[in-house]
Amino acid sequence: MHGDENERYEAARGLARGRRPARVLDVADPRAWTELDETVREASARGVLAPHDRLTRGRPDLPPPWWTRPGSGRPRLGSRPGEAELALALCDPDGRIREAALGHADSRPGVLPLVAIRATDWAPPVRERALGVLRTALPDAAPRTLAVTVPVILRVAGRRRGGAAGALLEELLGGCPEATLAWLLLNRDRATRRLALRVAVARGHLDAGRLARIAAADNDVVVQDVASDAAIAAMTAETEEEVLGLLLAGRTGQTRAAGVTALRRAGRTPEAEPFLYDRSAMVRACARWTLRQGGTDPLPLYRARCADPARATGRAPLGLAECGERGTDMPVLWELTAHADPVVRASAVAGLRSFEVSRRDRERLLPLLADPAPGVVREAARALEPVAALLPPAELARLTGPERPPHVRARALRLLAAHGGAVHAETAVRLVEDADPVPDPAAGLPRQPPAGRRARLRQVWRAWLA
Repeated sequence: MHGDENERYEAARGLARGRRPARVLDVADPRAWTELDETVREASARGVLAPHDRLTRGRPDLPPPWWTRPGSGRPRLGSRPGEAELALALCDPDGRIREAALGHADSRPGVLPLVAIRATDWAPPVRERALGVLRTALPDAAPRTLAVTVPVILRVAGRRRGGAAGALLEELLGGCPEATLAWLLLNRDRATRRLALRVAVARGHLDAGRLARIAAADNDVVVQDVASDAAIAAMTAETEEEVLGLLLAGRTGQTRAAGVTALRRAGRTPEAEPFLYDRSAMVRACARWTLRQGGTDPLPLYRARCADPARATGRAPLGLAECGERGTDMPVLWELTAHADPVVRASAVAGLRSFEVSRRDRERLLPLLADPAPGVVREAARALEPVAALLPPAELARLTGPERPPHVRARALRLLAAHGGAVHAETAVRLVEDADPVPDPAAGLPRQPPAGRRARLRQVWRAWLA
């Protein structure tokens, strides 16, 4: 419902044709429910949905709607509504219809997310009745129903009148079965996973191994933090190997850093050494701290690793720069800019960037802009950005030539933009006409334009030059 008007009202029209919410919405996305609530009212106000014949327009096979609005006065209610009718009524602009619909909602779990929205309604009678329905229906709701309703409650709890709904949810989860929390821990909505995890940890439902698996698998940093901290706190001698193994093998630096730090508690500080060369700066910093706590200085380890090109792997050069000394360690980093491994070369350049770049250093970094590895060129360009205006513009322009790979051309033009003036403008005009233009808008050039726009772009650049 983020597109044009037809797309925006498609779900509302689907309900008007008698299709259940689960058939017209991504029910696992809480935004879909809040947007449905908004678009039904908007569609009614704009006449996209007629007020009296929503379910019968063009569908003579369907019964008339269970409610009507005969001019002024209270709406007339009919027999038990279907789920589609009930969903439309819960979103109706008329507060009396919304309130009447809540009288049927406790037996229809498919519309409970809309009841959650009504629990923040501006009309007090509607709001109070919706809260009553939630108090009755949620404790006995199936896990699948809670899985789509809880995210909506969390989404609307921050609204002006959402405090009561949020408090009701906290109360509900405080006493819900363990199986229900397990369902919510797998929810697609990260706010739901966060809440379920905090409740499960507070109630002691998860052992150290399960917590470590959650920390290692989840893609949300808050969940990773809470789960890893709880796993380490619950770790025993029997579960230590499993917990540390899962955390240290985690996909994210957040999780690995927690595992590396926990090595000190386990009395296994020497095992932190391999993580001195981790791709994550946080993990490297935690590894250095852990080793120091065990009485080992990490700097000699970095120097020994980087002194031997055969052993200089991964981010070892960058780790050396993070704790090394300019006068002692910069020569080693310069040697590693010629290493066969592009990751090591890029790491060495990144390490050099952490030291102050002198004029002589600028001259040595400039050739690295032509490196075949995009990572090396990226780090070299970052190191040169603060002094880009001092670089020779003719050399940068040469690096934008058609024989160069795109990653070289993009970074060179971006540095050339710091100069401005004729060289940059002429280079940009040439690249507009190029069959393989620089695909980097930040470099001052749009992505490959349609053929019909190239002449106009050339005029723009030339007018700017004049």
